[in-house]
Amino acid sequence: MVSRFKAWLLGSGAPSSADVNAPSVSRPESSSIPARYERQSHGLAEFVSHLQHCEGLSVLDLGGVSQANVTAITNLGHRLYTEDVWRSLDQLFATPAGEEAEAATVRQFLSDHFAFPPESFDGVLAWDVLEFLPPPLLEHTVESLHRVLKPGGRLLAFFHAEAKPGALAVYSFRIAGPAGLSLELRGYREPARLFNNRGIEQLFGRFRSVKFFLARDHLREVVVTR
Repeated sequence: MVSRFKAWLLGSGAPSSADVNAPSVSRPESSSIPARYERQSHGLAEFVSHLQHCEGLSVLDLGGVSQANVTAITNLGHRLYTEDVWRSLDQLFATPAGEEAEAATVRQFLSDHFAFPPESFDGVLAWDVLEFLPPPLLEHTVESLHRVLKPGGRLLAFFHAEAKPGALAVYSFRIAGPAGLSLELRGYREPARLFNNRGIEQLFGRFRSVKFFLARDHLREVVVTR
């Protein structure tokens, strides 16, 4: 099974996100998504603003290890923990299973990635992973995120704006400034569910607030407050 990576990610020895296994994907014939591009992120700016009020906070990154993210968060005076949800998703849910086996797999996934005490984190970088989690794993993951976030803590997530079914681009997200991101294409995969704004609000129904940010590309930015 996937071992948890709970070490504090300090120093230049941490591997980059390029070292992390990409999900199993296939590229749509009509896709014109660039392999890498830069974008401004109002959602990231909101998230970073929350972290700038004090030092010694704890942040959880669900996208795997990225040296750029390590540097950005630790330079703010905080601690970064990472969980490679993509790798675990592909390893544990690669093949269909019966109801009992699927329930055990969900429990294993949650144990691997969210075995933290309640209210452990001031922020969570969920990136674009949530819409690719199969039900009921998604619901249990959101419940776990609510549990490990402190009251007032922030969660940053991205959802695709496309309303049509089909394989969607999956990214590695690297923080490139207080309001800047560098996105590197990891590949393509089918979403477990497509979300409109109302669906996102319902997904985070237990949280205090959900704030949407307009973007010029195909991604919607969401900052959720516990």
